[in-house]
Amino acid sequence: MKIEIWSDVACPWCFIGKRRFETALNAFPHKDSVEVQWRSYQLDPTLPEHYDGTELDYLVERKGMDRAQLMGMLGHVKEAAEGEGLHYKFDGVVVANSFNAHQLIHLAAAHGTSDAVKEALLSAHFEHGADIGNRDELVSIGTQAGLSAVDINEALDTDKYAADVRHDFAEARALGVTGVPFFVLDRKYGISGAQPADVFAQALEQAWLEANPLTMVNANGADSAEACGPDGCAI
Repeated sequence: MKIEIWSDVACPWCFIGKRRFETALNAFPHKDSVEVQWRSYQLDPTLPEHYDGTELDYLVERKGMDRAQLMGMLGHVKEAAEGEGLHYKFDGVVVANSFNAHQLIHLAAAHGTSDAVKEALLSAHFEHGADIGNRDELVSIGTQAGLSAVDINEALDTDKYAADVRHDFAEARALGVTGVPFFVLDRKYGISGAQPADVFAQALEQAWLEANPLTMVNANGADSAEACGPDGCAI
């Protein structure tokens, strides 16, 4: 079973959604048969490589949102994150364009380490105040996750994975994705948002049963055998 997850490194609910999904996946009996693919999405492609201001300033100035309302909203998100063992520090978040971070994730996917790099980027951005638009920060995050600094610099110098990132954007539009995180199971089921772990668990079970239906085996060609049901037992 394949699960594609569209998300943005700059999305606070995406990290929370990752944790809740992982809780469900880790309890899923067929976990080893599940392939997870991280897909790219940008909440604001127009952001400069670096924005001078806090997360709150950015949302007020660029999105026109009310400061007092935003403070309450960020408090709610922070509380939800704490519930998943995450420690957001919105006052220290560096607002930056996430395009190159997405290229780094695609590079990591080519080396089989996309989940580790995705995790490191989200944690660096929301918990440690790292600038995900800064080349040196991306190299540091990537190398700590096992990638080569030479490969990272080459990929970013040449925009090696830019087309793949943009392809993910186009796929999201084609699927009607308007917000993230967004989970797609076997291209049949979609889950929008950082849903509770039990919602992910139910979806995993449903998708698995549909992809792997139970086949009945009748011994000796018999249509039925002795069994008990709601109306009693066969004699």
